[in-house]
Amino acid sequence: MSRLPVVTVLGRPNVGKSTLVNRILQRKAAVVDEQAGVTRDRREFTAEWQGNRFMLIDTGGWELNPDEELTMNIREQAEAAVGGADLVVFVTDATTEVVDDDQGVARLLLRSGVPFIFVANKVDGPRQEDDLHQMWPLGLGEPMPISAQHGRGTGDFLDALVDKLPVVEGEDEGEPGLARLAIIGRPNVGKSTLLNQLAGDDRVLVSDVPGTTRDPINLLVELDGEVFEIIDTAGIKRATKIKDDVEYYATLRAREVLKRADVVLLLVDGTRGATHQEQRLAEEIREAGTGLIVLLNKWDVVSEEERLETEDSVADRLGFVAWAPVLRMAAKTGSRLHRLPAAIRAVLENRRQRIPTPELNRLIRQWQEAHPPPVRKNKRPRIIYAVQISNEPPNIVLFIRGGDIGVDYLRYLENRLREEYDFMGTPIRLTARRRHNRREQ
Repeated sequence: MSRLPVVTVLGRPNVGKSTLVNRILQRKAAVVDEQAGVTRDRREFTAEWQGNRFMLIDTGGWELNPDEELTMNIREQAEAAVGGADLVVFVTDATTEVVDDDQGVARLLLRSGVPFIFVANKVDGPRQEDDLHQMWPLGLGEPMPISAQHGRGTGDFLDALVDKLPVVEGEDEGEPGLARLAIIGRPNVGKSTLLNQLAGDDRVLVSDVPGTTRDPINLLVELDGEVFEIIDTAGIKRATKIKDDVEYYATLRAREVLKRADVVLLLVDGTRGATHQEQRLAEEIREAGTGLIVLLNKWDVVSEEERLETEDSVADRLGFVAWAPVLRMAAKTGSRLHRLPAAIRAVLENRRQRIPTPELNRLIRQWQEAHPPPVRKNKRPRIIYAVQISNEPPNIVLFIRGGDIGVDYLRYLENRLREEYDFMGTPIRLTARRRHNRREQ
């Protein structure tokens, strides 16, 4: 997985964010429309300027007082992108007055502590530059005047952008990046203690006070002769438990780390067992397509009765990720941690597996004949072709005719695949695409 710096483009609706993204990419990759709110989800692109590569994220318009659920979701998506960014480009419209939404974005940036570049878009000539004094009350300094549509000032802007990009160690053309491991869990479950144990040194502050870790902490750690990048994250709290902006952004950054990791080490307190929060975290990990290893911590101080209760809670709460290996260990003493490097390597290898297309189709036909898909709405679907389109995680597309294939049958196929191949530790994505007959078209 590449280790590219992440640049998020942020601003209120209709200030030209997607136009700027297209200008940076030198192609029409982002949808542009005069209607506000066209961009809804975060979209990620790989960009390059003067030999400097970075990940570019186009976000939906941020609004201070969203009046409907969709707008609120767009705002949350944009704020999540800020949480995972190395640099934010704040875009304003130089042809309009500063509004409350602009001020809200400015406050968001200042609270987040993420480095940023402040730009005033739609500056097509010197006359608009003279009006930029209206941007000063935002408290972000002097904006860079640009015209994303016509390209005016965008070269200087991109020079400034790459100057602010962090230096990412370990990225080398032709060489695979270091595998990235993320330590995830509830607050005060022992994440920093585990990282210190793996690093062989007290590199991270450890405290009995929950929430000591605020930002993700990256370390290069050698485990059994192989170097990994390990990230200790802040404890991910439920929304109702977040008390202030610091905790809010710490949780956002932890979730963004999760999405960029190769393998997640989900730490569970062995004295308490798996709770609803571990269940929610495991759901996020599965959705992110990340490898997963469950670590039951504090196993050295857990009684036999508590061990049984903890194992039952894992089977109950985390049964939907039963493909993830479960290791018992003690972060404080290092007990049983010697088994972790081999488990990590196995998960990484399984995530990179690719099933040859002829073999995959032979197996799908065999399983389909033994157990046909159920009839839905008087139609029985039939899989006519299957192909694995990518790995990390394995991603398989099924082309079908007839009715719709339900989630239950996709789960059946996933179980068969796991029996046939060693996919321990990695989710498998199965997607059905309907292929119509000519008479149906």
